[in-house]
Amino acid sequence: MNLRNIAIIAHVDHGKTTLVDQLFRQSGTFRDNQRVEERAMDSNDLEKERGITILAKPTSVEWTPPAGGEAVRINIVDTPGHADFGGEVERILSMVDGVVLLVDSSEGAMPQTKFVTGKALALGLRPIVVVNKVDRADARIQEVLDEVFDLFVSLDANDDQLDFPVLYASGRNGYASTDMDAREGTLQPMFETIVAHVPPPSLDQDAPFTFLVTLLDRDNFLGRILTGRVNSGTVKTNQPIHALDNDGNVIETGRASKILSFRGLDRVPVDEAQAGDIISLAGLTVATVANTIADPSVTEALHAQPIDPPTLSMRFAVNDSPMAGREGSKVTSRMIRDRLFREAESNVAVKVTEAADRDSFEVAGRGELQLGVLIETMRREGFELGISRPRVLFGEDEDGKKTEPYETVIIDVDDEHSGTVVEKMNLRKAELTDMRPSTGGKTRITFSAPSRGMIGYHGEFLSDTRGTGIMNRLFEKYGPHKGNIEGRKNGVLISNGAGEANSYALGPLEERGILFVAHGEALYEGMVIGENAKTDDLEVNPMKAKQLTNFRASGGKDDAIRLTPPKRMTLEQAIAYIDDDEMVEVTPKSIRLRKRHLDPHERKKASRAKQAA
Repeated sequence: MNLRNIAIIAHVDHGKTTLVDQLFRQSGTFRDNQRVEERAMDSNDLEKERGITILAKPTSVEWTPPAGGEAVRINIVDTPGHADFGGEVERILSMVDGVVLLVDSSEGAMPQTKFVTGKALALGLRPIVVVNKVDRADARIQEVLDEVFDLFVSLDANDDQLDFPVLYASGRNGYASTDMDAREGTLQPMFETIVAHVPPPSLDQDAPFTFLVTLLDRDNFLGRILTGRVNSGTVKTNQPIHALDNDGNVIETGRASKILSFRGLDRVPVDEAQAGDIISLAGLTVATVANTIADPSVTEALHAQPIDPPTLSMRFAVNDSPMAGREGSKVTSRMIRDRLFREAESNVAVKVTEAADRDSFEVAGRGELQLGVLIETMRREGFELGISRPRVLFGEDEDGKKTEPYETVIIDVDDEHSGTVVEKMNLRKAELTDMRPSTGGKTRITFSAPSRGMIGYHGEFLSDTRGTGIMNRLFEKYGPHKGNIEGRKNGVLISNGAGEANSYALGPLEERGILFVAHGEALYEGMVIGENAKTDDLEVNPMKAKQLTNFRASGGKDDAIRLTPPKRMTLEQAIAYIDDDEMVEVTPKSIRLRKRHLDPHERKKASRAKQAA
């Protein structure tokens, strides 16, 4: 069969998953009367809630030219748009022969567009540029095209790559055209452009079977499932195979017990697959991402794309609070260890190291969002965890000087808030590299900022811009260490005992700062119950009840205490908020803030040791 393999790459929320939905519908993958959810490719619960793509997912559509002729199967990989999940994108690009680069007609080329496009161009892939959402009122189509061309030039694109075809589309309304002014039609021009511009896989069908693993997942019935592209030869069901590591050493031998091919949203069993096909294989128990699966006669491993190193780490510990084990079913260090090492196996952008005490694990990844998604996933699976403040991973240059990760931060903000944003970013040791007016009374500001300074800034940024600002971050480089960066200015209110929070005690505490707990909530000693208005930490008694006596109050009936609703933090907000001596207690039902040392004497001892150091 005629075959094309493509990846769709774009920035967050530029509409690629919606476009794939329309490709499904117009190719006949979905029946007209079939009820399908919007953004069908975002199948994971967290993807649906957040409206982002987290996991790369292959799919395929079959398209028959209207004039007749051989049907074409187009294997499409929907890739994550957020930089934190870049580890997924890099591996996926090695499976495809072309990319569709989707850019928003108003926002233009954004940081993630730059990141993934750079990877694609370096692999020699020739992109098709699709300007999406052309029906937006604030569209600036020609300017966006110019930006894309400039981006390609800055990424050292060759002449072939700079001579890219352009389509103007609305994924939501299901049309694409080579005419900038078209506002109706179908996706027929897109199918035609993909078939004409993307070459069919030119791989050796007669050589022995080889296959590079790019994705790994599990099935309750089939066990370990390895996904990738057949690089050469043919594989048949029950054929003997073996797995090789990067150095060509045999890891295990077995048989291809099941071969699955992608048809629409489903994985369908097939008897054989040929060079160029994107398939899933079952039958091996040890092989993992970046391993080569091959015929037993093959002794040389395929080249695996190197992955950018992690830049941020957090400590995942056993929950040792007095409330441990009340809400979760998975609380032991062995369960946490098994789950984290399973994650590191399938997600090459995550590195897990066991601590000496064997009760905690250092988990390194690409950013707060990636690690936040992992914690939220584990929480929903029934785990209880203690999470530390994120810290960046430092390096050293040739002269032995300390280096740290930097990010390119692009901020779109209303003109009236630009001064505040620049001031706050300066405090975080960021350097302003570009500032230009954008559309609709907005300014686009670009910074080069140490990742350390960006931890915990997003919530403050949204407050400063009244929720209208948009911030995009992308790993840039390792650069010189910027010295001390001021952290959280306010101290916290700490419970000095265990019991239930009482409105009689909470009322006066509201004058001291912002409360995180409400009347009737269970508390324990060392738990953080609010933010102090001053810079130091303050131990308080939030459980104190009113003394009952025989004497009536002279004023008659006591005034009812009315409390302001407490501030509730999301998981990401809590992780960004805590200080180095604090932790977030995460359970399936609750997110609590606490001090690392619950006992006040232990806290004083740790504080003195830190000052001495």
